[in-house]
Amino acid sequence: MDHTAPIPLQLDIGDPILIVAALALVLVVATVWSMIEIVDAYDRGALTVFGEYRKLLEPGLNVVPPFVSRVYTFDMRTQTIDVPSQEAITRDNSPVTADAVVYIRVMDAKRAFLEVEDYQRAVSNLAQTTLRAVLGDMELDDTLSRREMINERIRAELDEPTDEWGIRVESVEVREVTPSRDVKGAMEKQTSAERRRRAMILEAQGERRSAVERAEGEKQSNIIRAQGEKQSEILESQGDAISTVLRARSAESMGERAVIDKGMDALEEIGQSESTTFVLPQELTSMVGRYGKHLSGSDVETDGTDLESLEFDEETRELIGLDDIAEIIGEIEETEMDVEAMEQEAQAIKEGEDMPSETGDVVDVAETRQEGQEDTDARGESD
Repeated sequence: MDHTAPIPLQLDIGDPILIVAALALVLVVATVWSMIEIVDAYDRGALTVFGEYRKLLEPGLNVVPPFVSRVYTFDMRTQTIDVPSQEAITRDNSPVTADAVVYIRVMDAKRAFLEVEDYQRAVSNLAQTTLRAVLGDMELDDTLSRREMINERIRAELDEPTDEWGIRVESVEVREVTPSRDVKGAMEKQTSAERRRRAMILEAQGERRSAVERAEGEKQSNIIRAQGEKQSEILESQGDAISTVLRARSAESMGERAVIDKGMDALEEIGQSESTTFVLPQELTSMVGRYGKHLSGSDVETDGTDLESLEFDEETRELIGLDDIAEIIGEIEETEMDVEAMEQEAQAIKEGEDMPSETGDVVDVAETRQEGQEDTDARGESD
């Protein structure tokens, strides 16, 4: 039986074919790798071929010429650039130190690639010089208090050159403005002096206001005291006048009551006499009429039917004796009734008629006339 042994395969590393094949494979891989360019979503890529600008690569997978092209990426998001601390001299010759932050965004990647070498460094340097210029054009107090104006002026100064680079300055923020140590000491002294001055002004104003209020209070107190004294004098004078009037009224009332008493005595004597005619004193009739007006009402008609009634209080009634006058008036009214009876009797005598007497007997008028004539003759003779 013929057995043939297998012949082992041997590769010769030094074989030119294998070397060429390996080189060709490596070349293919390298070519494919250099042809593919991946751009992130927030980036833009500037493509150059043989150093010549061709186009901007959009986000995603891009195919570029292999080995002869280069891609420069630009971040399209807002970027922060720190501006180092800058020393400046203000308009009033005060040294200050300030730093800031600039926020920028690439709006045109082509212009940012072609117009400026390094846009971030360019913006930072421009911001430094602008910050020093703005601080040097302001006074110290303005640099410390008007921070918003500084920010706005720096942003306005950066807008024009950065627009040519395809960069937009979104905002500028000055973080800190620090004066020198000597200036700080002077400012502290100034602040302390200003506070002391304000304290002294406030204290002086408080004392002045207190003095004014105190004087006003004394003035009001004097006015109130004077008004009280005046009112007291007026009330005292009114009291004296009222007392004098009441005393006069009391004296007058006592005199009138005395006259009325005398008149009543005279009326009683007249009523007891046989004469048919009697005379009342004028003072008695006037006082009776005056007091009777207050007792019975006004003597002036208001509506044609009723009379207005006037009343005295208890003190006045007691003072002028109205209760006694009421009794006197009652007696006078009874006396007037007797007078009417006398007048009737006199009329009857004149007409020659017989009149009944108080005892019920008939009185002869002729006899009465004769007796009256005899009494008259007797009085004449006696005279």
